[in-house]
Parts: sequence; structure tokens; C-alpha cells
Amino acid sequence: MNIDLISLSNEMPNFVNHDQARGWFKEQFEERFSLMDMRESEGKKVFYYHIIKDPERYQQYMETFAKPIEHEITNMETFESYSTVEITEDGDISLTL
Repeated sequence: MNIDLISLSNEMPNFVNHDQARGWFKEQFEERFSLMDMRESEGKKVFYYHIIKDPERYQQYMETFAKPIEHEITNMETFESYSTVEITEDGDISLTL
């Protein structure tokens, strides 16, 4: 799945909260949009999601964390299997490769 982040950014509406933003991304990417973490930053909740571009490679990557071994990543292909979306509780968005 090739994702043009610039086009995606241009197509996004202005969101008023996390739920609205999450709903829009879920509509766009369905099961390929997955919550990974939530943290607080500067007094706001920030939700971290992955847009999964290559499910097979992504699954292999995620399975390595279930094993009690030292993780060694030797190439960037793993990171090309997903993009990260950060959504604040008030609907601000940050996209990364």
C-alpha cells in the first residue's frame, strides 16, 4: 500500500477532537489503522497509531517484540511497512513515515 502523506494531509478535514480524527482515519484505512500507544505530552493526551502499509512485513516486525530476545534491525524495510499518526486529544495531527 503506497500512501502519499502530502495528499493525505491535504484531504484531511480540520478535526475538533481525537474521536473525530480517529473516525476519519478508520474510515480511510479500516483494519490497517491500529492504536499503538497513548501518552501525555504538555498536559495533553497524544494517541499513537500505525497505518499498516505492508501487513506481512509489519506482522513479522511486531512478532519480534513478543520474543524475549535482543532486537536488531539491520535495514529500513521494516519501517517502510507502516506510517505513524499522532493524534492529540483536541484533534491535532502529525504524520511520519
